[in-house]
Amino acid sequence: MPRPRAVLRALVPIALLIPLAACGGPPTAGGGAADADAAPGFPYTVTNCGVSSTYQAPPQRAVTMNQHATEILLALGLQDRMAATAYLDDSVLPAYRPAYDKIKVLAKEYPSKEVLLGAAPDFVYGGYASAFDKAQGRDREGLAKAGINSRLSVEYCSTGAVGLEQLKTEITEVARTFGVPERGAHLIEDEQRRIDAVTARVKEKAKPTVFVYDSGEGPAFTSGGGGIGNEIVSLAGGTNTFADLKDTFGDVSWEKVIERRPEVVLIYDYGGTTVEAKKQRLLNDLALAEVPAVKNKRFVVLPLSSAVLGVRVADAVESLGRQLHPDAA
Repeated sequence: MPRPRAVLRALVPIALLIPLAACGGPPTAGGGAADADAAPGFPYTVTNCGVSSTYQAPPQRAVTMNQHATEILLALGLQDRMAATAYLDDSVLPAYRPAYDKIKVLAKEYPSKEVLLGAAPDFVYGGYASAFDKAQGRDREGLAKAGINSRLSVEYCSTGAVGLEQLKTEITEVARTFGVPERGAHLIEDEQRRIDAVTARVKEKAKPTVFVYDSGEGPAFTSGGGGIGNEIVSLAGGTNTFADLKDTFGDVSWEKVIERRPEVVLIYDYGGTTVEAKKQRLLNDLALAEVPAVKNKRFVVLPLSSAVLGVRVADAVESLGRQLHPDAA
């Protein structure tokens, strides 16, 4: 799991993706020089997570690392600009599968520096900070020295809580980098519409307290108030039990979980440990027997890929809203 200590239904219907892809036009054959003439607004300079990059033309050989980075480019109809990809947490959205299957996969998890450079990228996009691990030779400074631009999801460098504004920034800047700003605007508009529909339905409902259980046997690894996961819980009509934890993810003691008595447990589904195994770990712990969520067996589930800053955020809000407030669906 590519995070410290461990790591939407398609954002638009597949029928909508076709006109979105068409409105930006296919990438110009022949690379950057031709694109500089074809794409308005270049050169383009953007500062991302402290790194300033100037693009003379849209990237032509992008490598994405982490699922939400991959799906953002696919949602923008940029599969023809993707040289390779790596690291899925679960299955790619069905709407993106045909495009994804045509892209080279460098590694099941992160590729080595040599494998990454062997793909001859001109742009590397990481969803988690661990994508740019300096010890593994994938740091952004080193890539820049090799003439390769890079981007890290703003979820991992924002100074405050991450919410829809940061998601808009992420989509807008990525779309602008690739010379397709109108596609980004369409994605943002559709996402906001879907989320607004959920918040309107749950507005008058009581907000249950929600403990996010990502993983953990010793301490519990949970979602804090710093990431989009906290915002998803709030938009869906709940209250994150550990919203006061400033990080995106972090460890908390089981004593704290017991003390805060959450009414619902939200399980993140990914990796080799099944949802059922996570439920049983909680149900079999006698110390948790009187925690309302465990006592009442009130469990809800989201795939991990829906709980990070990517094109599945509206999916996550819709799904969690239905699970927390089935009478408002």
